[in-house]
Amino acid sequence: MQAILVESREIAPEVRHFVFEAGDLERLSFTPGQFVSFSDLIGGKKVTRAYSIASAPDGKRFELCLNRVREGLFSPRLFGMRPGESVEMRGPLGYFTPKQPFRDAVFVATGTGIAPFRSFLRAPELLEQGAAITLLMGARHEEGLLYRAEFEELAARNPRFRFVPTLTRPPAAWNGRAGRVQAHLEEALGGRGDVDVYICGLKAMVDDVRALLKEKGFERRQIVYEKYD
Repeated sequence: MQAILVESREIAPEVRHFVFEAGDLERLSFTPGQFVSFSDLIGGKKVTRAYSIASAPDGKRFELCLNRVREGLFSPRLFGMRPGESVEMRGPLGYFTPKQPFRDAVFVATGTGIAPFRSFLRAPELLEQGAAITLLMGARHEEGLLYRAEFEELAARNPRFRFVPTLTRPPAAWNGRAGRVQAHLEEALGGRGDVDVYICGLKAMVDDVRALLKEKGFERRQIVYEKYD
């Protein structure tokens, strides 16, 4: 199957939001949190990379949020694409999806690990079930809080959703939380041990949060995670 680029735009330094169409399908069916796999010949070798979908199911279009790895093999290829160009795709695939029945949850994300959570939150059925959701999101700099305006707007109109951003390198004018997400996990949990925790981001962060949760007595079935290299 071919994924055809519709548009892309920069949403932070070295980070772009992409809109693709699944060229051979009437509708791309997937569960929020799943990913697609892109492949291409690069330097004479076939290279494959997986990218979490950052949108809810909506016809044949889907959205991705990617950072450019300058020494990487695949992200420079995607950042160089123009509308109308295509790339080989498989999927959607993956099991980083909302548990059913979905209950009160804490989402923990850093960087482009926010992508599957944006997919979760743009699919109306989660919040419509009445669950309370806290999104704990970490970035180095303020501009790295990807989709911040969307999450702030959602928090303003839905009392069941709470947005907790934190920066490791905050500017002088920043009045919010500072430090890594690990430092604010207790606040996000609100002292509760009966919620599910979904974690997505780089391996070190995911492993740290999992260890903290286990220290607090969380069971394995309460912790759902996906690691990015």
